[in-house]
This record gives sequence, C-alpha cells and structure tokens, in this order.
Amino acid sequence: MSSIAEINTARLLRIGAVVFVSVAVLGTVYRVTERRALATETLAEALPLVELTVPSKGAKTEGLELPATLQAYAEAPIYARTSGYLKSWKVDIGAKVAKNEVLAEIDAPDLDQQVAQAQADFETATANAEIAEATNRRWQQLLVSEAVSPQDAEEKSADARAKAALMRSARANLARLKDLVSFKRIVAPFAGTVTARNTDVGALINAGQNSGDALFRVADTHVLRAYVNVPADSAARIHLKQKAKLTVAGMAHVTFEAQVTSFSQALDSSTRTMQVQLEVNNADGKILVGSFANVHFDIEGRDTLKVPATALIFRSQGLMVASVNESNVVRLKPVTVARDLGTEVEILNGLDGQEKIVANPPDSLLTGSKVRVLPPKSRPSHE
Repeated sequence: MSSIAEINTARLLRIGAVVFVSVAVLGTVYRVTERRALATETLAEALPLVELTVPSKGAKTEGLELPATLQAYAEAPIYARTSGYLKSWKVDIGAKVAKNEVLAEIDAPDLDQQVAQAQADFETATANAEIAEATNRRWQQLLVSEAVSPQDAEEKSADARAKAALMRSARANLARLKDLVSFKRIVAPFAGTVTARNTDVGALINAGQNSGDALFRVADTHVLRAYVNVPADSAARIHLKQKAKLTVAGMAHVTFEAQVTSFSQALDSSTRTMQVQLEVNNADGKILVGSFANVHFDIEGRDTLKVPATALIFRSQGLMVASVNESNVVRLKPVTVARDLGTEVEILNGLDGQEKIVANPPDSLLTGSKVRVLPPKSRPSHE
C-alpha cells in the first residue's frame, strides 16, 4: 500500500510540476505578447495624426485689384506769350470754360508802340520798294534804246529786288508783332474746368514758360485717365477694351466703369510692372482729378490648384506641401504659390492634382515620415 501511495504521490508531483511549468510559460508568453502589442500601439500613437485633403481646381477668372492715379483727360498750364501787366481776369478756379474763351487780358503798351513802329517801317519799306521798282522799269526801257549801260540797268534791277526784300521783311515783322498783340487775350485751349489761377490784376507778366509762371491751369474732366502698374505675372492677360471696376477714396459704395485704352507693352526695369491706361466717364463731375482710386480687373485665370493655406510648409528650400501615399508615407513637394486667397492658396507649379495633401502638417514632418490619417467620417467639420 505504501508503495502505491508513493507512486501516486510522485505522479501528482510530476503533474503539478508540468502544470506549473505550463502556467509559467503561458504567463511569460502572454506578458511578451502584451508588451509587444503595447509597444506597437505606443509607436502607432506616436505617429503624427493628420487630416488629408485633395487639391481643387483654381477659378476660371481671378480678381486683380491695383491702386490707380486719376488724371484729367487733358490738362494744360496756361502761360503768357506777351509781357506786360495783367489788365483783368475773367474766370476763377472751378469755372467751366469753352474752347477759346477769354481767361484774362494783358496790358502791353510797349508792344503797342512796337506795332506802331513796325507799321511805319513797313510803309516806308513799301514806298522804297515801289520807287525802286518804277526806277528799274524805266532803266530797263532805256536799256533797249542803249541810252544807259547794261551795268547801270542791272544795278537798278538789283536795287529793286533788295527794296522788295526789305518790304517783305518789314511785313513779316509787323505780322509777328500783331500776333503777339493777339496774345494779350489769354484764352482756353480746350473746353474744361479752371483748376488754378496764379495771378491777379496789376501783376507783372513775363512771357515764356518758366517754373511757377503759369497764369492758369485748365483741365478737361469729362473723361478721366486712370493709370495702374500691373505686375509682370498678370500683364500678359490685360488687353485693349478690357472692362474694369473703379472705386474712389471717399466714395467707397460707388463703383464706376472703366475701360483699358492703352498699355505700354513693356515692363519697367525697376518695378517689373507694366503701365496700363484706362478711361473713366466723368461727365457728371463726381470724381475729382487727382483722387486716389482702386481698379479691379477680372482677368483670365491660370491653370492652378487650390489647397488650404495651412497646408504650406515653410522650409529653407522654399514653400512645400506634404503628400501622403497609400502606405501613409509622406513626401514633401516644393510648390510655387500663384495667389494667396486668405484661407486658401493657389498653387501654380508642383502638384498634378491627384495627390492627397496633409492639411495640417506639423513642423517636424519630413519626407519618408509615416503618419496616421484621420478617417473621413472623423474629420472635424469646417464652417
């Protein structure tokens, strides 16, 4: 009996040992598996969590807003052609004038005396020319009968021609002075508005065009010219008769129609811009000459792709975006921004439109990095 009991005891001990070893092994395997799962989960949790977006097509047209300078269709400073004293002025600033309307009159007594002297000189020269011509005719008749020598007859003919030339010179001088007399009346060169008057009665007037000597300034404001400088990347999309909208400082809620009438067809070497001229109807005079304005063009859009502005990554190599492949591996792509739209940017180069772009890339993102992607249904909504 004792031998059987010992055998049973030994068997139980062996079974217990096997069970103990099995439990120990299973426990170790479970702990290793759990540790590996935890490590894998920890590594997965450590990957950046990103939201993906797909580039969309840029607009067919894009707005271009530029500052403009408004100038009169025609504007001219009015100078005196005759020296003297201002006798009277007929119009003041703001006055509407017609073409050739008198603006002022100059009193020029010295010029009047010069005209009188030139008139007398002309009459003297005319009389001398007539006498010389009569003498020449008589001598030519005497030459036929050989009563005078050919040399004497030629001298009388030359004297007649010289006196005729002096008469013509005196006539031209008289006409010149009479033209100067007509300039005593200062007139408007075209219909418009008097924008400046820089003289008064009794002021000494000096003939000529010197800085600060303009007596009046007249501007034709029924049509205004707007000048804008268009950047090089948009210059090729500006064409003649293109329409634009114009707003003027101080009249923010009023929009005026403008039209391109000409452009320089060349870029300024210092600013890399092209000057464009537009015309604006101002028949009602609402727009003041010299006003600051903004011109809005709707120009043909470029072949661009739109992505969120937050998708841009700023690196020393330039602007980039992060694309993600099917294995959630990142590749950084350099891009060229065509236009900043605020919450979005238009990309001109660098994308083909098929990429999945990281909308919220962290600064640490590099090519070859792996990321976790938010499922579409879990992505937060954007207002």
